[in-house]
Amino acid sequence: MQTSDDAAVYRMADDLALVQTVDFFPPVVDDPYTYGAISAANSLSDIFAMGGEPLFALNIAAWPDDLPLEILSEIFRGGADKAQEAGIVIAGGHTVTDAEPKYGLVVTGRIDPLAILTKAGAEPGDRLFVTKRFGTGLITTAIKQAAATQKDADAAIESMLQLNMAASRLAREVGVHACTDITGFGLLGHLTEVAVKSGVAIEIEHAAIPWLPGVARYAAEGRFPGGAERNRDYYECLPEAGVTFADGVAADIQRLLFNPETSGGLLLSVSSERAGALLDVFAAADHGIWDIGTVREGRGIVVR
Repeated sequence: MQTSDDAAVYRMADDLALVQTVDFFPPVVDDPYTYGAISAANSLSDIFAMGGEPLFALNIAAWPDDLPLEILSEIFRGGADKAQEAGIVIAGGHTVTDAEPKYGLVVTGRIDPLAILTKAGAEPGDRLFVTKRFGTGLITTAIKQAAATQKDADAAIESMLQLNMAASRLAREVGVHACTDITGFGLLGHLTEVAVKSGVAIEIEHAAIPWLPGVARYAAEGRFPGGAERNRDYYECLPEAGVTFADGVAADIQRLLFNPETSGGLLLSVSSERAGALLDVFAAADHGIWDIGTVREGRGIVVR
C-alpha cells in the first residue's frame, strides 16, 4: 500500500535498506546561518520520522544573481553545522540561479527494512503524542511582518533548530505503531494522512495541544500564512476522512490546527499499554512530549 511517507526506502539486504529524502524552501528567518540550520533540520526530519539514521547529505540551493555569495556561504555553514550535529557530513550538492533564495538538503540514510515507521500503522486504542510545540508558521509570518517580539521569535527559532533525532530514537526504544513529522500540512493535515492510511478515526483534545509563546496573540491579529487556508480547504472536507469540530472550539484554534509548521516535531501513535513507558523515557531524557488524543475505529478526525 502507498503510505505517502516523505522518504523513499530501497531495500539492499534482508537487514538493510537505504532511506532518502529531499526538502528545501525559501528563508523563514532573516539570519542566513540560522535559516540554513533550520532548513537542514527540516530536511533531516523525514529520515528520523521513518525510524532511520542519516548517512550523508547533499546541498540543494537556488540563488539570485544580485545577492552576495557571502550570504549563501553563511547559509551553507548553518546547514553544515546542523548536519554535523546529526553526525553526518554534507558531501556536495548543486546550486542554480533563481529569483528567490531557496535551500535544503538531499539526505541519504540507512534503515532496518523490518522496522520502518510509516503513517499507516496506527491502531484503534492507540494514544497520540507530539514532541514539539506548534505555531512556527504563524510566528515566522509575524517575523516577516516585523510584528513578532524577540522572545517569541527566539522560542520559535529554538524549536525549529531542534533535530528530531533524539525523539525518533526514544520512540524506537519503546516501540510505536506509526510516526510522521508535522510540517507543511499542519497538525490536522498530517493527522488526516495517518487516519486515512491507517484506516482509523482520530479524536484530539484541542486544550491538550502545546503552543509556542505568542501564538494566541498573533492568531488574534490574523497573522496566518496562506498555507493555513489552503490546508483547511483541502483537508476539512476530504471524502476519505474530513474534520469535525465540537462546539466550543474557537475559530482561531480551528485555523491554527491547519497552520503549516516548519521543522515541526514528531507525531507518534503508540499502544495504550506502552504510552506510560513512552512518557517515562522522554521524561528521563528531558525531552518534551504531549498526549493529545486517541485512535478509534472508523474514519475522520474529531477535535473536541
